[in-house]
Amino acid sequence: MKKIFILGFVAAILVACGPSKTAKEARKTFNGNWTLTSVTYPNSSGEFDVTLLNDANASCFENSSWNFVSNNNRGAYSVQGTNCSQGQRYFIWSIDEENTPQGIYDFLLKPTDEDYNSTTGNQGFRMNLKSLSENQMVWEQSVMLEGSPFVIRMNFSKL
Repeated sequence: MKKIFILGFVAAILVACGPSKTAKEARKTFNGNWTLTSVTYPNSSGEFDVTLLNDANASCFENSSWNFVSNNNRGAYSVQGTNCSQGQRYFIWSIDEENTPQGIYDFLLKPTDEDYNSTTGNQGFRMNLKSLSENQMVWEQSVMLEGSPFVIRMNFSKL
């Protein structure tokens, strides 16, 4: 009886420490190929020269191809455009579960090399996962511009 209790206690701790069911579903939804269809700046007007992920101009990211693998949290993307540095970029990603009870997720992306070793000294990017469905996804990143919050919105469609 004592062994059954200990086994049940260990199993309960393992389940409690694992990702939530909602986070698991979100990870599964991420899995696959996506296109970043547009980069917009809500509540802002005018032209902006924005570099995304310390990599390329936002215009290079429009219509870029993204691949997410949910069983190992790895992925890759390639940017488009004649004035853009071509080639595949690699990353490790995760969904931060800090605010999942409120339905708010943060998406974390860390650039890597093709062997998935950090290229940024273990620094990455945190974006708010505004919406996620089977065929649409929206990320937002808030930065400061002239002392005020400036929102960069990235809109994805699943292939």
